[in-house]
Amino acid sequence: MSSSDTPTTTGSIQAVAVRELFTVGRARSPIALFAGLFAVVVGIGILGGEARYLPTIADLLLPMELLVPTVALALGYRPIASDAQRGELAVLQTYPLHDGEYTLGVFLGRAVALVAMLAVPLLILGVYLGITTPDTPSLFATQQGMDSPFTYARFFLLTLLFGLVLLALALCLSALARSQRSAFIFAGGALVFVVVVLDLLVLRGFTAGTLGSDQLVALLAASPTSAYRGLVFETVLGTPGVSAPQASVLLSLASLTMWLCGSLAVTTAMLGRR
Repeated sequence: MSSSDTPTTTGSIQAVAVRELFTVGRARSPIALFAGLFAVVVGIGILGGEARYLPTIADLLLPMELLVPTVALALGYRPIASDAQRGELAVLQTYPLHDGEYTLGVFLGRAVALVAMLAVPLLILGVYLGITTPDTPSLFATQQGMDSPFTYARFFLLTLLFGLVLLALALCLSALARSQRSAFIFAGGALVFVVVVLDLLVLRGFTAGTLGSDQLVALLAASPTSAYRGLVFETVLGTPGVSAPQASVLLSLASLTMWLCGSLAVTTAMLGRR
């Protein structure tokens, strides 16, 4: 691509992203999702008992494993399927807009909305913990397992990454669907598959006793949910003294990256077949 093409490409991606962001802003369902997410996150932090970073993160981990996929899939299952059903996708294809630019634009627009929905309650809770946590360690105390703002910051960033991965997966399902109804069914099935089925397969791998230690570590990183959970345990909560195979940080990050990039690549490929 020549340098003269770069502004056009950037402008196309930005235009699609802004369009998606305004679409989300005009809808009512994201507001309801945000209100529910805000109530759960802040409620757990305030009513959870001990106002410390690590206990609060431990209390939040399971709810976030359920809420983040729900919000991400709700934001991402509809846009491409809706454009195709209304004929807008066919109109957009008459413009000098490549499939990859459209995919990236939709992803970025929805990602801004997702990050805002996740970040606001988590940041407010972080400020609350910073004010109320007794004997907060120095900001220079960054060791693994230390109850400090840095542990909460790592949890915050990992949660955003987890949400972006699930958003990319939702867009992939939206590109596969032929209507909004089928997109909704795909999203519901994906939610059950990612949150429940893949984790059950991982658990079966542990209980079967037929896999070696290295295979179990790799299995922990296979699912987006288990990869996210493993990263939280390894880099935030810490699991000293546990003899069972623990998650690999590198494998888990690689898995989330592959899910993210692979979903966007499949989305772009499916657009080319419409």
